[in-house]
Amino acid sequence: MYNLKTMQQQKQQGQKIVLLTAYDYPTAQMAVAGGVHYLLVGDSLGMVCLGYESTVFVTMEDMISHVKAVKRGAKDAFIIADLPFMSYATVADAIKNSGRLLQEGGAAAVKLEGGADFTSQIKALINNGVPVMGHLGLTPQSVNVFGGYKTQVADKKTALKLLADAQALQEAGVFAIVLEMVPAQIAELVTKELNIPTIGIGAGNRCDGQVQVFHDISGLFTDFTPRQAKKYVDACLLIQQAISDYVKEVQEDSFPSPSNARCIDNELLEQIKNHLESC
Repeated sequence: MYNLKTMQQQKQQGQKIVLLTAYDYPTAQMAVAGGVHYLLVGDSLGMVCLGYESTVFVTMEDMISHVKAVKRGAKDAFIIADLPFMSYATVADAIKNSGRLLQEGGAAAVKLEGGADFTSQIKALINNGVPVMGHLGLTPQSVNVFGGYKTQVADKKTALKLLADAQALQEAGVFAIVLEMVPAQIAELVTKELNIPTIGIGAGNRCDGQVQVFHDISGLFTDFTPRQAKKYVDACLLIQQAISDYVKEVQEDSFPSPSNARCIDNELLEQIKNHLESC
């Protein structure tokens, strides 16, 4: 059984930690079958599942619904759920909404974006029994402030702030920190400075682990693959071909075949026909 203690042991022993996003029952099942033990129900579901332009539009109801589905598909996985935009603006909000993700959704922990400004929320959550993962670097919920999805550490000042924020989150009690779109050298420095695991996405290979979006590594979108991702299979093309074959066979009347149909006994069929004729 993988848990927070296991993750910490992996860092100490130099074993890479693997996380993958999951958003519903089948993706959770596939992730676990593929060997992933830590699942992140990210608010990225707003973009990859719901078609929003950013994660800002994701609601608590969206998150709870998807977390519940993932839990049903991966009962033994360690499930981390994102707190969506504005759901942890205050300590009271953070406690209430985190409680819902754990009690209603079945998550084991929550993740929130932001640095030292959110240590009050983090401490309050931990004091109330909620494990918290941090998230620094590119924080997608703040895309409107940043002006786009781009690397956030570009000079000495921003690099030192990232390091200070990471230390602040560790002192507040987070069990790990996601570093998104952080220069690889800076991510390595943060990893060496911290006692807790770092999980990279677009932050090089010197973090303690990696997290990727299910749809990106599976190739479920043909038009775009983020730089920080690797497409391991063109699932979208495979699925489109399957659909195309289905359409063709239906139109040609070759599907469904007799093997796809259910039939009744001929004697019973004759009885039904005779009844209809007599009426």
